[in-house]
Amino acid sequence: MDRLRGPAFALALAVTGAAAARAPEGRTLALADGGATLTVLVDRDDDDDDGAPDFESARPSRDALSDVVWVTTRRRTLTGVDGSSVRLIVDGKPIAADRARGLPLGRFGVQGIAPGVTRLRLAGAELEIRVLDLLALDGTGASVDFARSHAALSRSLPIDAGDLEALSFVVAGPAGLLPRWVHVSSFKPDRSPLDTLGDLTLKPRPCPGAVPSEVACATTEPVRAAGDVVDRSHPEAFLHSVLGEVGGRLLIGVGEATASLRVGGPRSLGGRLRGKLRVRLVRISPGGEPPVGGDDAGALAVARAELRTANALWGQCGVVFGSEPELDVAVVDPPGAHLVAIGCDLGTPASGGEVALTVDAREIRVATRPGQTPTAVAANLAEALRRAGFRAAVSPNALTAPSALRSVDVIVRRKTGALASVAPLGDRASSDPTLGVCIGGVELSDGLSHFSDFDAAAGTLEERSLLRAFDDGDSTTLEVLVVPAFARAGRIGESFIFGEGAAVQNAVIVDRAGVRAGARSFAVAHELGHILLDLPGHPDDYGVDRPSLLMDADATDPSVFGPRRLTLADCERAVRQSGPGAPVPLLKAWPLAKPAIRARSE
Repeated sequence: MDRLRGPAFALALAVTGAAAARAPEGRTLALADGGATLTVLVDRDDDDDDGAPDFESARPSRDALSDVVWVTTRRRTLTGVDGSSVRLIVDGKPIAADRARGLPLGRFGVQGIAPGVTRLRLAGAELEIRVLDLLALDGTGASVDFARSHAALSRSLPIDAGDLEALSFVVAGPAGLLPRWVHVSSFKPDRSPLDTLGDLTLKPRPCPGAVPSEVACATTEPVRAAGDVVDRSHPEAFLHSVLGEVGGRLLIGVGEATASLRVGGPRSLGGRLRGKLRVRLVRISPGGEPPVGGDDAGALAVARAELRTANALWGQCGVVFGSEPELDVAVVDPPGAHLVAIGCDLGTPASGGEVALTVDAREIRVATRPGQTPTAVAANLAEALRRAGFRAAVSPNALTAPSALRSVDVIVRRKTGALASVAPLGDRASSDPTLGVCIGGVELSDGLSHFSDFDAAAGTLEERSLLRAFDDGDSTTLEVLVVPAFARAGRIGESFIFGEGAAVQNAVIVDRAGVRAGARSFAVAHELGHILLDLPGHPDDYGVDRPSLLMDADATDPSVFGPRRLTLADCERAVRQSGPGAPVPLLKAWPLAKPAIRARSE
């Protein structure tokens, strides 16, 4: 559950040479006397995100018509149609081209529905429409549906052959009309440009079985969707890799025609899952410097950069944690003494005595009786606090190696919800000779005291005081706290996973060194992995050392060979342990497209 790393190293991920391509807004052709030639693609992508190909829509929306070419001309009557590879859009409604004979047309749309050539004869002009089809084939040769499936971020090293997630783009059309290359670029979920791969050469190949026998085919080399710039820029990858983001799109251009393909997680697992992330950056002292970034603005920028990194790495599994504007992040002061641990770390029964505290300068006294458990005493203390006008939350801790019984924390707040100030009344908080009572607060000037193998199930008193002070009360939230340092050298991050009897769970703590380590360890993403995978240890603790895996215990390499990979088995485990069907669903389904509800056209 903890991240042990070597020297700190920071790597800033930045895309050089930003994509110049823009999302398509439709094309227009002015048809003059004589005629013209037009090339379009079969409109099999899903620009309106309804889960069905645009050319199947009987009542297409404006977005579904974004790949339609609009023809403007003086009002002409359609006198003849040769071919059936297109349909026309007239007054916003689709109509089969041969059914439009006799209609006067001044402005109409052309939408590809099958590869081939169609000629429209209008009074005084002829329009030849060449329709090409664009297919995507994965590493097994299986077709990837542009509307009902998606491209997936690569999980393989660039030097590995046979990346099953890589896609080859196949252009099919009449022999002699195939282009020499296609253009590939990518867009973010908000449809702003992300990256461009440029022109890829097409090479002849046999057509896939679903393609009509009378057409020819040509294909690109397999194209990888990379999660970050290091992966994308490796010498073995940069000629056939493009940056991608889960929820974004790849745009494939064939001449002036384009088709888009959504980007998601492994196709075998569906498209996308969303986790709720909450980040708190804890100052070293009240009003002091934040743990990273130099000032509050810098600290918030660092937190957002960590979100981008977590999204990029966990995007390999289709897992995202929202966008930067949505991130719940704040710089906070360390909490004062507000937690009362009944039983301290040993959890021994009472012998008889008194718990005596001051809470916001008010005296609180609770008698203990021989044989009482920490749980019973904590309940009595909570009741006394409530009678005094405070809010008291009782939270039992997991049983640890040295404890006789479970210790119990009582978190004390004012009626406003703000943390109360708790102190012992006198020299000690308990006069009971066997029942210890400890007051928990956070003092970060000497580092955060962290758990050992003996108390890992419960965490230290200082860790519990920190985590419970900022807990939002939602068990499906992934809490991330950044502190200046841990108390002893060698640790830069730790996580608290869901477990029976564990009161502190689904939380991550990293320190300044963990953030600075950057790509050497990806500490935040790694610790989140312990929670999402419900994995206390590391794969290399009991198996083969694979330093390229994100969940490796001790790899320290900022290159493409460092700890950044998630396997399909990792992704499957994350869905099983933390997905929508898990006891505590940390990841919720977030479909890439809405279910198709529109009827198909004839």
